[in-house]
Amino acid sequence: LVSVGNICRSPIAEAVFRKLVTDEKLEHKWRTDSAAVSDWNVGRFPDSRALSCLRNHGIETAHKARQITKEDFQTFDHILCMDESNLRDLNRKSNQVKDCKAKIELLGTYDPQKQLIIEDPYYGSEKDFETVYEQCLRCCKAFLEKYH
Repeated sequence: LVSVGNICRSPIAEAVFRKLVTDEKLEHKWRTDSAAVSDWNVGRFPDSRALSCLRNHGIETAHKARQITKEDFQTFDHILCMDESNLRDLNRKSNQVKDCKAKIELLGTYDPQKQLIIEDPYYGSEKDFETVYEQCLRCCKAFLEKYH
């Protein structure tokens, strides 16, 4: 799960998906991680508003931001991102990777409510983080149903 900085949207999506997988007792079938297309926040914990939003839904995460690597494109079956800018950056990076096996697409592709883009809540309010959580939950559930 990929976003620009890996401190808001993608860590929320990662934590949500990990909880869904755990609740379904499918941990042994999935390797879940999140990363950034940029190196701006490498090593930082998620935004405090993202952590607060997750805690409000009974989800904890110890994630630290990292930048996507060449190996990610060779290892993961799916790389899901949040918006068109992420998608362009990931497609460009994947073209430079030999043996890229990852299917790269927008997480919002799986949204039953058809909200394709998951907007960055960084400059918004706590309500915007809740919107991201709800979108990620819908999309991750639908993705898991499709590939489980």
